[in-house]
Amino acid sequence: MSEPQEPLVASASQTVGPFFHVGPGASDRCGVLAGPGVPGERIRLCIRVLDGDGAPVDDAMVEIRQADADGAYALPPTSLEDPPPQFAGFGRLSTSKDGDCCFETIRPGAPAHADGAAHVTVCLFMRGLLRHLYTRVYFEDDLALDRDPILLLVPAERRSTLLAHRAGDGATWDFVVRLQGPDETVFFDL
Repeated sequence: MSEPQEPLVASASQTVGPFFHVGPGASDRCGVLAGPGVPGERIRLCIRVLDGDGAPVDDAMVEIRQADADGAYALPPTSLEDPPPQFAGFGRLSTSKDGDCCFETIRPGAPAHADGAAHVTVCLFMRGLLRHLYTRVYFEDDLALDRDPILLLVPAERRSTLLAHRAGDGATWDFVVRLQGPDETVFFDL
């Protein structure tokens, strides 16, 4: 057998792929869920994604879905010609090199159809995952946390991994997703 004429180049380190763009991608516009006339407390929800070593994941796509201030979910448009709603209830962003993405939205109300605390559903897509991950973001000052039926299914010592914390400016909420390790975020099997 002869020696190769050119040096061999290692293939990509991803465990899945290649990926092709299908459907809407993540853009800055997808990070604004509420127009200026939407009632409710304006907030900025910043999500940081960290791997098992605590390093930022710079190529994750984060999708969120949430209720409005009254706890009702927005209906999807019936056609592409429909004007964009003032409150979409859905956002999609890619993480930065620091593993961050921030959504401009309103604080959701408690679910209108069931007991429980206000929350934001998060879906994560990234390299190395064969299936996306689901989690929830709850707000640390919500008085309904102790009666949320989903949160009560989570062992008490793990519930803190689902809490967003208010930053110094009062309008920003920080939530850290840890993919592995002792403080791994609770993920839900849907």
